Amino acid sequence: MKDITILLAEDHKLIRVGIKTLFDEADGFKVIGEAEDGKTAVALSCSLKPDIILLDLGLPDISGIKVIEKLVEKEINSKVIVLSSSLNEADIKKCLASGVYAYVVKDINTESLLQIVKAVYEGAMWLDPKIVPFLRNNNEQIIPQKPVKRSVFRETHFNLTQREYEVLKLIVDGKSNNDIANELCISEHTAKAHVCNVIQKLVVDDRTQAAVKAIKEGIVN
Repeated sequence: MKDITILLAEDHKLIRVGIKTLFDEADGFKVIGEAEDGKTAVALSCSLKPDIILLDLGLPDISGIKVIEKLVEKEINSKVIVLSSSLNEADIKKCLASGVYAYVVKDINTESLLQIVKAVYEGAMWLDPKIVPFLRNNNEQIIPQKPVKRSVFRETHFNLTQREYEVLKLIVDGKSNNDIANELCISEHTAKAHVCNVIQKLVVDDRTQAAVKAIKEGIVN
């Protein structure tokens, strides 16, 4: 199996070196280019045609969003993963509307980043749990809602219990297992079990996908 090729577009050298080291030490990945500004990112994307572009939004010459626009114009088929510290709603909306495959907040742990890159390469979309509340409240055009009556929901989503439905609403609000436990006055172990049940019954891979599915299908409001 060939290595997943990656272009890093990050202006902070320390961060860029750290990310490159992470992928260099992991099996199945190969960093084939590094860019510290937007123009270089566009040029290297055109010449190297990487599988994945890890893109910071705050580049010094042109913004990451402008880079994405230029890649779309040039019909570059690389899959863009935004890796940013920004939780600005306008940035998030523009990125998702442009067709990025993942929006990752920079406090992500290293193992998760490796898994996200692999999943995106295989065709998945990944959204950081921190931006799920934004999707729920502000992003109907990107994830159009389809109202579903509670009775229909129970029939079509594998009979979530009332408690699991409450847990799902809290997942959509971006709550952690500890937050859910405190909100519902249950143990964290029980909260984790409910989250696992919700993920299994909605036939998704993780809590973020569960939240996105709930928003898209109008399960929560």
